[in-house]
Amino acid sequence: MKRILVLGAGLSSSSLIKYLLDHSKEFDWKVAIGDYSLEMAEKKAQNHPNSQAFECDVYDDRQRSFEISKSEIVISMLPARMHYLVAEDCVKLGVNMVTASYVSKEIKALNEEAKKKGVLLLNEIGVDPGIDHMSAMQVIDRVREQGGEIINFESSTGGLVAPEYDNNPWNYKFTWNPRSVILAGQGGAKFLHNGRYKYIPYHKLFNRTEVIDILGFGRFEAYPNRDSLQYKEIYGLEDIHTMFRGTIRRVGYSEAWDVFVQLGLTDDSYIVEDSEKLSYRLFINSFLPFDKNAAAEKKTAQLLGLAEDSEIMNKLRWTGIFSDEVIGIKEATPAQVLQKLLQSKWKLGDDDKDMILMHHIFDYKMNNQTKHLTSTMVVIGNDKLHTAMSITVGIPVAIVTKLILNGDINLTGVQLPIIKEIYDPVLSELEAYGIKFIENETELT
Repeated sequence: MKRILVLGAGLSSSSLIKYLLDHSKEFDWKVAIGDYSLEMAEKKAQNHPNSQAFECDVYDDRQRSFEISKSEIVISMLPARMHYLVAEDCVKLGVNMVTASYVSKEIKALNEEAKKKGVLLLNEIGVDPGIDHMSAMQVIDRVREQGGEIINFESSTGGLVAPEYDNNPWNYKFTWNPRSVILAGQGGAKFLHNGRYKYIPYHKLFNRTEVIDILGFGRFEAYPNRDSLQYKEIYGLEDIHTMFRGTIRRVGYSEAWDVFVQLGLTDDSYIVEDSEKLSYRLFINSFLPFDKNAAAEKKTAQLLGLAEDSEIMNKLRWTGIFSDEVIGIKEATPAQVLQKLLQSKWKLGDDDKDMILMHHIFDYKMNNQTKHLTSTMVVIGNDKLHTAMSITVGIPVAIVTKLILNGDINLTGVQLPIIKEIYDPVLSELEAYGIKFIENETELT
């Protein structure tokens, strides 16, 4: 029986673990699930006869090494900062590893040693990164094989609430790690637009959005996501004119979120004094000019040049940021205070469903013609456990794990899912889960 070690049993692991357990009898798998919370691991194991749930501290060197040594493959669904610990042990012990997270510099540095040991460290095989890579490369390779040349490429993804459950003025609810949403964009962004390099600092990021019209779903906006420039080399598009990767939100979200950024409420670098005693009104007031005769609402509007009855101010009021509710958490950073406030407001309801939206734009030249191709994926979650986020992150990880164990993928070293050996079988099986792309092509000239 082949032992699959899954480290991390959070929400994004739900559909992954279900897939592995559903196929465990067919492929003779033992699925070991380790998490800092034994209760969470046991919940995901569901008393399945081919499962094993255990409490795991990834910082316990002896336990981590012992569990990896007993396994044929390791799936790390831990926070990104912990992957390197797992990867280093996997290389030492000759065990393959799969993760949905961005490849880090530390893991990339293990490439040569992993190759010598015959170990595969496959990264970025979730949704974004993951499905975005695979679906983009499938089109890019197809165009190349037909003699075409990609000249512009844009790709944006968003985790949103499904339209029928979109019932708050922000048109947004948390569908993944709330902390990551609060801190999103803090490194700024770099991309290429019509042959010109663009560098957007964090304090300008949320007012530099692009509008996207998606057939059947309406208008959205996308703000720049991290470093798009690196994908010129990764995708083999060194001569491309436009390379842009973005995060999708409903129109109006970014303009309102920018208020929190400009005021400093997303800062995670220092502690707010006596944070547990402050009300949210006193908290936001501490970021505003002193004026004993003006309420926090008025000072916020004046500082940012907004009308007090504007849509943005109404969004801010709705969050409760001007309320007298006490924060109640000690030694909190501004970002942690904001996260606590929004977690209650942006929480998915018991019957809510989320939505993953991915939209690619390709312009390419072929046979003296320029063509415009859009490729769009929309996935609606099943419920609060098997969300669209959980499905689109976890199922690709599960499928590629199966392919590795079955000997269908025989790569070594640090890899991304940008080659046919990986993306063709994974994308093919994903269609059975409703994860597929709809293409629309027009001629520009």
